[in-house]
Amino acid sequence: MRDNNNNNKKNVVVRQRHCSFCVNKKIEIDYKDSTFLRRFTSSFAKIVPRHRSGVCAKHQRELATAIKRARVMALLPFIQR
Repeated sequence: MRDNNNNNKKNVVVRQRHCSFCVNKKIEIDYKDSTFLRRFTSSFAKIVPRHRSGVCAKHQRELATAIKRARVMALLPFIQR
């Protein structure tokens, strides 16, 4: 009989990341604040996924709509050259 535990893997403690918007209620997501929204875009001007930015699903949706609105208003680029 084999043991179900995999002894090859090290015991790794995974720290849970908390959404910065949920922790700090004072931060508002606004499409006019382009310097703040650039933190959540990649070097190719793509929207950064949740697991990389560390925000919850609710605030990721708000970020995505704010970035898309800023792109339409020409505050953020659609693509980076």
